[in-house]
Amino acid sequence: MVTEDEVRALALALPETAEKPMYGTPAFYVRGRWFARITQEDGVLAVPVGGVELKHELIAAVPGTFFSTPHYDGHAVVLVRLAAVASGELAELLTDAWRLRAPKRIAAAFDG
Repeated sequence: MVTEDEVRALALALPETAEKPMYGTPAFYVRGRWFARITQEDGVLAVPVGGVELKHELIAAVPGTFFSTPHYDGHAVVLVRLAAVASGELAELLTDAWRLRAPKRIAAAFDG
């Protein structure tokens, strides 16, 4: 089970990342653009993905880990159950979300 502290550590390890509240819960930003948010629902993380199709693929492949709610329908954001996701998989999701939102120069420097 991944904890909120692990989410925080993984997110803040990415370049130029900061934490600040979004709707009263912790969210993680790269240069002012959010890339992960711990939701009001206990143990759930919202993460942008590379498209609505990818979101649906993740949910279909592992519905115990990934899901959506009507609020996120039509948006390229997947909800992740922290109790069901492995640390390595979460690190990959966060890094991919960070790349989606990071300025190209920062992402390119990170990818080296």
